[in-house]
Amino acid sequence: MSENENKDVPQVAETVTSENQPPVNQREISDAEKDLEQAQQKLNLQSLPIRAYLDQTVVPLLLEGMSALVKERPPNPVEWLATYLLKHNPQNAT
Repeated sequence: MSENENKDVPQVAETVTSENQPPVNQREISDAEKDLEQAQQKLNLQSLPIRAYLDQTVVPLLLEGMSALVKERPPNPVEWLATYLLKHNPQNAT
């Protein structure tokens, strides 16, 4: 075997070894699982019939907003409700 061939052998072994190592830490695993779960939920929502989709995503927040609207009775109810929905949107939780 020539000197150049010997140099290549350890590099191949290192590559194979590094591919077989587990993920670096538990946080990476947790993040990957969370991303997978979000993708699955999105696919599940997209496959729902219209009524079921609205019942699971919009109606609960809309009913809360309309209940608060009736109690407040603002002069511009549409603008008030729009502001309420944006302020209480669960997808924008920070």
